[in-house]
Amino acid sequence: MYVAVRLRGGVKTRQDIKDTLSMMQLDRINHCVLIPETPNYKGMIQKAKDYIAWGTISHETLAEMLENRGKLEGQKSLTEEYLSKNTKFKSFDELAKAICEGNASIDDVPKLKPVFRLHPARKGLRSTKRTFLEGGDLGFHGKEINALLKKMR
Repeated sequence: MYVAVRLRGGVKTRQDIKDTLSMMQLDRINHCVLIPETPNYKGMIQKAKDYIAWGTISHETLAEMLENRGKLEGQKSLTEEYLSKNTKFKSFDELAKAICEGNASIDDVPKLKPVFRLHPARKGLRSTKRTFLEGGDLGFHGKEINALLKKMR
């Protein structure tokens, strides 16, 4: 399971890239979504690579994001009580493991919004104009995306 975070705005962006970001539900800076590893989504990620950071999320980071940033319709926070009543999962950790293994998805939790709204990175980002390999923050991070998500908790 991939996670993608939008790091750059949309000024002077080509329309096809804006459309791709919109299809991925990354409409604003610091928004984060979970993306399945399918060829269609990989093509979308490749098209938007200059505006997002992405990588493979760990279930510990996903559990923390669900607990701190998971929102239901009406801007209510996601709780373990809600999970146990409305799904077969009893805790955030169970749900996160199932999502990372591909046995569940965000859609399995009723009324859960698919977009996580994150804070700007604490201590700042290195660069939003360079790729991760060049010393910036854009592009593929691999497992290092978990460190970026912790900075944006």
